Amino acid sequence: MRTQALVALLASSACLVAAVPATPVSKDKHTSLRLIKTSPSDPGRWVTDEQKITDFKAKGVGFVDITDITDPDVLSILSAPDSEDVALSARAVTYPTAVSHQTVANPLISQVSTMNPKVWLQTLTDYYNRYYKSTYGTQAATWLYSTVQSVAAANPAITVAQFTHSAYNQPSIIAKIPGNSTNIIIVSAHFDSTGGSSTARGPGADDNGSGVVVILEALRVLANAKFKGKDTLEFHFYSGEEGGLLGSAAVFASYKSAAKPVLAVMNQDMAGYSPSGKISIYTDYVDSSLTAYTRVIATAYTGTTTSDVCGYGCSDHASARSNGFPAAYACDEKMSTSTPYIHTPNDSYSTIMWDAVLRHSKFTVAFLVEASYL
Repeated sequence: MRTQALVALLASSACLVAAVPATPVSKDKHTSLRLIKTSPSDPGRWVTDEQKITDFKAKGVGFVDITDITDPDVLSILSAPDSEDVALSARAVTYPTAVSHQTVANPLISQVSTMNPKVWLQTLTDYYNRYYKSTYGTQAATWLYSTVQSVAAANPAITVAQFTHSAYNQPSIIAKIPGNSTNIIIVSAHFDSTGGSSTARGPGADDNGSGVVVILEALRVLANAKFKGKDTLEFHFYSGEEGGLLGSAAVFASYKSAAKPVLAVMNQDMAGYSPSGKISIYTDYVDSSLTAYTRVIATAYTGTTTSDVCGYGCSDHASARSNGFPAAYACDEKMSTSTPYIHTPNDSYSTIMWDAVLRHSKFTVAFLVEASYL
């Protein structure tokens, strides 16, 4: 999900619940409401789950659900200006300025195709929606977990686990390829969707079925090759992104608590609609050094890239960043020329540009190979 904060819209929306302080606030009177932030300066406001979708998501307003976030450092980062490179202290690596593992990456990239992604995306979009609190969303998670297990089975060293969430039934999913070190490289995509309300048809083809099948295809290629790099590789499929980055927030809170040595998080949200034919590397609410490295890889393996900004709470890289991990965000297109069907029932399978999916899949394999030697 890509959104830009619309200040004027927030000011005019009659449906919003009055803002309240974001730290700490008694939930006794708000047991059925959620506390969200729409910008660093927003102190927070209580809204229903449905309002999160209809009054914010469907209107292009980015937000983070902070109801369950208790870490004061995370809350501080979520309230800090974007100009602060907050993950620097957590990043224990200097990123290269050029690629250096083409002899390993290129043979793997040659194995990338759209054959399996087309089948996977058809299944994902056949669910009525993948809303994180719906039965359909839970069913989609069950199918995805089974599919990730099936893809990973080509390499017995790969583990696949569900990461459960207390506030809703749709789990996140994590596959892991062990490396020679415990340092971690993460590629990620969310798999939930919305069509503009909790009950609307929400095929979520570009947002973000496309990102899911890209990550799956990269996993398939590396699993079949039994690839093992210096660093451990993780493939994250998050639930609840459309509800305010819920799944990724919980995952990265857990990783922070465990002091996991995450060297890079590269998030992809929308990878299947690209009139420009270029990967777009977004530059706000990210780690600037990792972003530069991500652009180096994308340019070397796929050609010219574009740039844009997507605003507060744009996608799951914000959760990695707020927990102190270096994060980057790669997308299919600039905001101005991105899919017009986002968060509607029209974000359908038929709108996908498969050359974009292929481009992102090749890029993801390249990123994993290059970064696995950090």
